[in-house]
Amino acid sequence: MKLDHIVYFTRDDVKNVVIEQHEKGNQAIVGGQHENWGTANALLYTENVYIEWLTVEDAEKAQVAAADQPLIAQYFHDQQQGDGWATVCFSVEDMEQWKKELDNKGFTTTKILHASRKTEEGTVLHWKMLFIEQSVSNELPYPFFIEWKESETQRQTRLEKTGARTATHTQQRISECIFHVEDPLRETAEWAVLLSKKVGDTHDIQFGDVLLRFVEKQDTVQRLAGIRFLSND
Repeated sequence: MKLDHIVYFTRDDVKNVVIEQHEKGNQAIVGGQHENWGTANALLYTENVYIEWLTVEDAEKAQVAAADQPLIAQYFHDQQQGDGWATVCFSVEDMEQWKKELDNKGFTTTKILHASRKTEEGTVLHWKMLFIEQSVSNELPYPFFIEWKESETQRQTRLEKTGARTATHTQQRISECIFHVEDPLRETAEWAVLLSKKVGDTHDIQFGDVLLRFVEKQDTVQRLAGIRFLSND
């Protein structure tokens, strides 16, 4: 299992997101459309993790999808506060086995969802998703999980061929995800059990080359609050 991507909710059109990121020196791309959900995304790849800007293109279709897709339900809830960081996603190799492991740990999981996205080039990508049952609220959402239909080698080859992930992208990586929460001790402990990791000395969890850090802050909404980049130079 690895940290796969980080989600940012936005009302903006994905093409505008790409333009804005290019102006900042970040080589983001238009990811494509989730045609069954009424959503679309822009993507920015780094050496280890990518960022997804998720927006709604068809509100009516997205509202219907939100009944079974917790991430879209969270999107509509969080948009009451405006654009912002949303959550993180981990990739696994065997979703059915991972679901059993989470259930055995005492977490109640959703059914495994089958998802797809049509890229700008017209390619349809497929994956599985899994969420932990949790009412959408101002509480910190658990991360969700993804299993790509492609192997990691196939994904990297495709991304390199389309120019989505180049040598420029691999010059930086995401080193830290910072969560603002009311009770860092509780949240760190729950995530440590969830991810089968040890808790660090300052309410943090080291997951591969990324540090997940939980900071006490009495915000209205408990969410991922920011990320840190490191240069590989």
